Amino acid sequence: MCQNPGMNQPQTVAPLSGVRIIEVSLLGPAALTTTLADLGADVIKVESPAGDYVREMTWPIVEGTSLMHLHVNRGKQSIVLDLKSEAGKQVFLDLVAEADAVVEAMRPGALDKLGIGYEVCRQLRPEIVFVTLSGYGATGPYRNLPSHGIAYDTWAGIVSPALDEEGFWELPEHVSIGINAGPVMAALALLAGVVQARATGQGCAMEMAQSDAAAFFDWYRSETWKAYERPDTEVTGNKSDNYERRAPGTAGMKGGVRYQVYEAADGFVLFMASEQAFWKNFCEGVGRMDLFEKWPGSKFADHARGNRELQAELRDIFKTRSCADWIAFADAHNTTIAPVNTPRTIGDDPQFRDRFQWIPADALGAEELPFPVKIAGGELPTPSKAPTQGEHTDAVLARVLGKSTEEIAALRDAGVLG
Repeated sequence: MCQNPGMNQPQTVAPLSGVRIIEVSLLGPAALTTTLADLGADVIKVESPAGDYVREMTWPIVEGTSLMHLHVNRGKQSIVLDLKSEAGKQVFLDLVAEADAVVEAMRPGALDKLGIGYEVCRQLRPEIVFVTLSGYGATGPYRNLPSHGIAYDTWAGIVSPALDEEGFWELPEHVSIGINAGPVMAALALLAGVVQARATGQGCAMEMAQSDAAAFFDWYRSETWKAYERPDTEVTGNKSDNYERRAPGTAGMKGGVRYQVYEAADGFVLFMASEQAFWKNFCEGVGRMDLFEKWPGSKFADHARGNRELQAELRDIFKTRSCADWIAFADAHNTTIAPVNTPRTIGDDPQFRDRFQWIPADALGAEELPFPVKIAGGELPTPSKAPTQGEHTDAVLARVLGKSTEEIAALRDAGVLG
């Protein structure tokens, strides 16, 4: 769908306009459809009369509602259905009959226990794509374990416990992988299923674990360990390291010199001159070709690991300029230096400011980041604010199922709508 509001204005482009998804979710897994709603899909979130308690979970709470809800449920419409009642199940199935996909973002099998799982949905609509996203998945010994997002990262070996100053173990600050990667990967699978269904008339059922997504996302480290189980004659390190194996993944960066963090005059920068050409450009730019002549290194993948003498030279050089000066230097001299930001400071970075325009709090209830894909000649529509429980019940039943005001009132009187 494209709307042209003016000759000089970018078109509003919703690539997934015409894709309808019925979602039953609790907490963070609802993020499966957030990106799809951002891209224009019609996402209808079906809530029980008790509602999704995500609105009260995690911090911060923004004017009484959690930021998690405001983010993961933005762009969606909420209706309330009592899926334990026969009339509620029938309304749910009526919605499925008009949809491309069903999302079960909670413990696997929850909808099947209610008698409205994949087989029932498939009999009603053969084209339906049924996607389940849960913590540990539908199989395996952990499948019934209750859990939250960080569990998938500790399970996948991503988070290492840390000791605090009083000798107690604690969770260090880290990026949550499973709770973010799982929904994105499941959304990709859902779209693949819809493409296939529209081409063949046959839908499918898929399920994914957020723990699996965390492990898959961290493939480099786990696959490196697996590769190192093979003999040294088959799997080695880089030529620049004389083929010596490094520690798996980014742990192998320890001891690096030409690929390392350095303190600048007002912060930190990341130096990444592992290619000889970038290293030479840096030395020329700072007027220190003596460093290149003494330590030219290998053509590729050379971190000058363990070279403390060179590291001391670079430590002193980097302290002479500000972070912004070093980024300008890298641009001017075609060498590899990057900013080192924090979650608090990233918003002030000029690259961030150029690429991201915060969606304002008056639109979504809190300042939020937009979907990070640029569309040539257009822009995505601003998502609507995350709904209150059942906010769109009447509108959805009228728009999708064509129910009259009297029919909706009868359902409400019968307790079907909570």
